[in-house]
Amino acid sequence: MLRRLSLLSSRSPPSLLSPLSSFSTSFSTSSLDIDLKKKRNIGISAHVDSGKTTLTERILYYTGKIDGIHDVKGKDGVGAKMDSMDLEREKGITIQSAATFCKWGSNHVNIIDTPGHVDFTIEVERALRVLDGAVLVLCGVSGVQSQSLTVDRQMKRYNVPRVAFINKLDRSGANPFKVIEDVQEKLKLNAAAVQLPVGLEGDHKGIIDIVTQKMLLNEGDMGEIVTEADIPDDMKDLAAEKMAELIERLADVDDEIGELFLMEETPTVEQLKAGIRRATVACNFVPVFMGSAFKNKGVQPLLNGVVDYLPSPDEKDNYALDLDDDEKEVKIKCNSDEPLVALAFKLEEGKFGQLTYMRVYQGSLKRGMNIINVNSGKKIKVPRIVRMHSDDMEDIESAGAGEVVAMFGIECSSMDSFTDGANLAMTSMFVPEPVMSISVTPDKKSNSANFGKALAKFGKEDPTLRISTDPISKQTILAGMGELHLEVYIERMKREYDVHCETGRPSVNYKESIAMKKEFTYLHKKQTGGSGQYAKVIGYVEPLEEDAEETFEFDNQCVGTNVPPEYYPSCEKGAQDAAKKGGLIGMEVSGVRVVLQDGAAHAVDSSDMAFRYAMAQAVREAMGAANPSILEPIMKLDVVAPMEFQGSIVSGLTRRMGLIQNSTNQDDNVVIEADVPLAQMFGYSTDIRSITQGKGEFTMEYKMHQAVPRDQQSTLIKNFKEQEEQNAA
Repeated sequence: MLRRLSLLSSRSPPSLLSPLSSFSTSFSTSSLDIDLKKKRNIGISAHVDSGKTTLTERILYYTGKIDGIHDVKGKDGVGAKMDSMDLEREKGITIQSAATFCKWGSNHVNIIDTPGHVDFTIEVERALRVLDGAVLVLCGVSGVQSQSLTVDRQMKRYNVPRVAFINKLDRSGANPFKVIEDVQEKLKLNAAAVQLPVGLEGDHKGIIDIVTQKMLLNEGDMGEIVTEADIPDDMKDLAAEKMAELIERLADVDDEIGELFLMEETPTVEQLKAGIRRATVACNFVPVFMGSAFKNKGVQPLLNGVVDYLPSPDEKDNYALDLDDDEKEVKIKCNSDEPLVALAFKLEEGKFGQLTYMRVYQGSLKRGMNIINVNSGKKIKVPRIVRMHSDDMEDIESAGAGEVVAMFGIECSSMDSFTDGANLAMTSMFVPEPVMSISVTPDKKSNSANFGKALAKFGKEDPTLRISTDPISKQTILAGMGELHLEVYIERMKREYDVHCETGRPSVNYKESIAMKKEFTYLHKKQTGGSGQYAKVIGYVEPLEEDAEETFEFDNQCVGTNVPPEYYPSCEKGAQDAAKKGGLIGMEVSGVRVVLQDGAAHAVDSSDMAFRYAMAQAVREAMGAANPSILEPIMKLDVVAPMEFQGSIVSGLTRRMGLIQNSTNQDDNVVIEADVPLAQMFGYSTDIRSITQGKGEFTMEYKMHQAVPRDQQSTLIKNFKEQEEQNAA
C-alpha cells in the first residue's frame, strides 16, 4: 500500500517524514527565540565533483528557500544558487564556501557549502572549524577519493560528527556497498547503512529506510512528493541483513544498544534512532544515507537524518583560552544569557565593505552593542548583522548562541575572537603551507594602486595565499596551494579590479634540511673601542623525527649561568634567523632541532644582539656541515581515464618521475594513484587532455616534502648561485 507523505504544496517537506503544521520561509529579526535543540549548523564537504552543490540546491528547494532548481553546469545559464561567483559558474566548481539558512519542519538549519578542489581546502578547513556537524558526500561510483581522505582528516581534527551521503546512484557502475567498505577500510570509520537503494543506475527509484523498515519513493516533477510503502518481498532479506549489521556495529560503541544486542532483543525504532544519535554525536559512528541529488532522490530523508542524528550547538563541546589564566582551556556554555564569545572565521570584501562571517559560541550578538576584538584589544560597535543566503542577505537585530551570521563594517582578521568583556579567545585553525609560487606584475603602472588593493583584499580573505616581495628582483610573489588556486586569483584581479597581470613561471616551494647530527662551538667577539660585542654558544643541530609535529625546534638545555637566562630568547631568535634561509638555495629550513647546551658571556660586552648573531652563525655553520639536502613537495595524484589510455598515462607519469602506488579498474575506467614531484607537474592538465582525447581527469594534493636526487640538487644549487651572481652584477 502506498501512502503519500507530501501533500501540503508542490514543494512542502513531507508531513510525516518531517512533521510540521505550517511552513513558512520568513524568519524573525532575532534568533534568540529559536530553541537550541532545533538548531543545526552543518557543512557539506566532499571530493571535487561528488555533487555537494547539487545536493545543497535540492535542500534549498525542498525547504522552500528557492523557487526553482538550477544545476551547476546547467544549460539555462543560471547556475546553482550557492555558486554565486561568475568564475564558479563558468568552471562548474565551487571556489568559495557559501553560507545559507533554511527551515526543515520546526528546525533551523545553517548550511555551508564548501569547495571540493584541494586548491581551496582552506575553505573547508575554516568551515569545519566552526560547525557542529557535517554531511560527507561520496560518489556512488568512485567511492572514497583523494580529497575524501583530506576532508575526513579535517573532520577528525575538529571532532566534527558526520553523516555520509552516497550520491549519484543513478550513474552507471554505482555500488553503494563497495563505497561503505571503502569508508570502513580507507577512512577507518565505524559506518553502516541506514538506508538501501531501490534500484541502481537507470532503475534508481528511491530508498528503503532500514530503521523504520519502510520504502520511500520520490515522485513528482522535482521529486517533491515522497510516498511510503512496505518493503518489496524481494528486498526483505537484504533489509533484515543490513538491519542486523547496523545493530551490530552500533552495539560496539553504544552501551544501551549493546545490552539489547547481548540479550538478543531487537531495539524499537525510537531506541535505534536514539542509539544512532548518541554514537554519531560522540564521533563513534557514521550513518550512511543514499540517493541521487541530480535525480531528486533521497534528499528529504537525508534532511531528516541531519535533524535526527547530528548535534545541536549545545551538544558539541567547544573550548576557549582564558587569557587571564595562562591560556587555560575553558568550556564554552552555549547559552545566549552568558557573556559573548564569538569567532570571525571568514572574511569577504563585499559591495558594502568587509563582510565578516561570525560563529556565536556563547552569549548574544546585538546590533548597536559594543564588542571587543580580543586579538587587537579594539572596542567596536556592531553596525549591522545579517543572515547569508549565498550572495543574498537578510538583516536581523540579534543572534544568539549557536548561530552563524555575518557582520558589516568590522575591521578584523580571520580567526579573531570577539567578546563583550570576558578575556577569552577561541583557538585558531590549521593552515597548510603553500606549495607553489608565481611572480605577478601589473601590465600598466597606472594599475599599481588597484593591484595593491586587490592583493590586500585577497591576502586578508585567504590565509593560504601568501604575498611577499622578492628582496632582490623586487617582484611581487604569490604563493598558493596549486596552479588553479593562483589562476583564480589572477582572473579575479582582472574581473574585479580591471588589473591585467603578467605572470612569471611557477616555482616550487623547496625546503632545506639536514641528515646528521653536528655539534657547534661559536665565539662572537668584536672590540671597537668602548663597548664591544661578546657571545659564545655551544650545542648541536640534529634532524627531527619524521613524524614530528613541528618543522623546526629549539631546545634550551643550559644549566647554570654561563649563558645568562636573559639571553635565552635572543639565542632562540638567532636559531630561527638561521632557519629562515638555508645555505644551499636560500630556502626555509625544515625538520631540524637546535639544542643549546652551554656558552659564555662578558659582564660588559655581551648583549641580546651579540647572542642572537652568534647563535645564527653557529647554526648556519653547523647545518652546512650536517650533510644538508634540498626537499621538494611530493603530490598525491589520482588520474581517472578510460582503460585504453592506461599505458600512455603510466608512461607519461614515469617520465615525470612519478611513482605508481596503485591502479584499479572502475567499470570502463582505470584509476591510477601515484606520487609525483610537484616540479614535474606543470602543464600536466594539457598533457592529460591530449593523451586521453579529453576524456581523462586528475586531482592532486600535497603529501609531503622529500629529498631531491643528488644530481637535481646540484643543478638547483648551480642555478641559485648563477642567479645570485646576476643579481649582484
